[in-house]
Order: sequence, then C-alpha cells, then structure tokens
Amino acid sequence: MPKPPDPTSPAELDDLLRPLAAQLIWWQPAEDSLRNPDRVIAQVLDIGTFEAGQRLRQVLGDRRLAQVLQRAEAGWFSPRSWNYWQQKLGLARSGAVPPLPRRHFGVRDGGDHAAA
Repeated sequence: MPKPPDPTSPAELDDLLRPLAAQLIWWQPAEDSLRNPDRVIAQVLDIGTFEAGQRLRQVLGDRRLAQVLQRAEAGWFSPRSWNYWQQKLGLARSGAVPPLPRRHFGVRDGGDHAAA
C-alpha cells in the first residue's frame, strides 16, 4: 500500500484530474467533469491506464480511492474494475465483493423498488 499522501488542495486536485477528465469523459468539457471529482477518479479507475490508476494511488492514497468506491453510483464501474479495486484497496476479499451499485426507478406494487 502506498504511504498516505500529503493533503491535496482543490487546485492541485483539479490540475491532476483535468487532463484525465478531458481524455476519459470526452462527452463533456473537463471543467464540467471537475465539479464531481469522484466521478473523474472513478472513470480513471474504470477505464484509465494502469499507470493513471497507480498515479492516483500515489497522489491521493488508498483511503481516498476507497471513498470513491464507497460513494460510487450505478454505471461508474464495470464488474471487472469494481472487483479489482474492491480487492486491491482492501475493501473486500475474493468471493466477497459487494455488488455493483444499482439504479432504482420508482416504486412497484407492494413497495418493492424496481432496479435496472
């Protein structure tokens, strides 16, 4: 596990994430993406390079990356990336990885939530 990093200022975080947001969240301007740093970090962990993920671990630390997984919304991770990072960050062990976050739409008869 990398040593805990020094605190990262909001400006330093923006500088770290801006090029990654531009590359990996191409459907909107990087400035829009930076309003939700957790989303940018999740995108790096999901579809970024191994090197980009390791850079985030080095700069932000495992605790910060674990927070992103714990706050993740539906659709942020593929099953493969979710399993990898849950285990890599010590949040789960093989065979005991929590399910991916799911979207819930409306309420069905009987009060059950429908999931997509």
